[in-house]
Amino acid sequence: MEGDSRAPFSPIERDAVSRNPGSDLIEGRLLKRYKRFLADCNIPVVGEVVAHCPNSGSMKTLIDGEPKAWLRHVPDPARKLKWTLTLLGVRRRGKALVDTGLPNQLVADAISTGKIPKLLLKSGQKVHREVKVGEKSRLDIVIAGEDRPDETNGDVYVEVKNVTMLSSVDGDRADFPDAVTERGRKHLHELIRLRHMGHRAVLFLLLGRSDCTKVGFASEIDPAYCESLKQAAAEGVEIISHQLRFRGSKIFMGDEVVVELP
Repeated sequence: MEGDSRAPFSPIERDAVSRNPGSDLIEGRLLKRYKRFLADCNIPVVGEVVAHCPNSGSMKTLIDGEPKAWLRHVPDPARKLKWTLTLLGVRRRGKALVDTGLPNQLVADAISTGKIPKLLLKSGQKVHREVKVGEKSRLDIVIAGEDRPDETNGDVYVEVKNVTMLSSVDGDRADFPDAVTERGRKHLHELIRLRHMGHRAVLFLLLGRSDCTKVGFASEIDPAYCESLKQAAAEGVEIISHQLRFRGSKIFMGDEVVVELP
């Protein structure tokens, strides 16, 4: 185990980018994931609990046997499930982020605090979340000087993807996507359209597991997405990836890593 299993998942400390004041990540073990959003976990200091699994994806290559798990306790009386599965243990004594509600927040915090050199804020710019573009789309992050940016007055448009699937062809690489993603293709085409409008458009691949050193793409799973990705790169959409680092139960934004295009 790395650090104290009851260490706080705390506000920003030094270069940490986690912001969940009052929450704790407590170590346990995943017993079973089922019905997509439920996970049976055993926590030594508590016993067996049913946790919310905030991940609608396949979680391919993440669940092997009964891996270590780190859960967040949220004692909100309005919540039916008081525990949230947040991290899973992976090979090489590593960790992987499985709570898909956190990547956008982590990237936004890292941009705001100057941890992404390619996305440094200029004077007057702010980080905005969940901005509507097109008729029915929203992008995760927009950097803009406006209080209410839209697709016309933003400066940088960013879509974030959490990458946690171990590549089938390279043991040091994590690949995206882990399932066919029509939504992902739609976002790529929105980024292309925004680039044609003269904006910076960025696909940010958050490498959410610590046992890999680079990011790639799973052409065998979704060849159509990979074709759209190649088109986006050719049209000037920037593709950036940084790796998360984990120390105890704290999450930090790490360095930029290599992206291998399909």
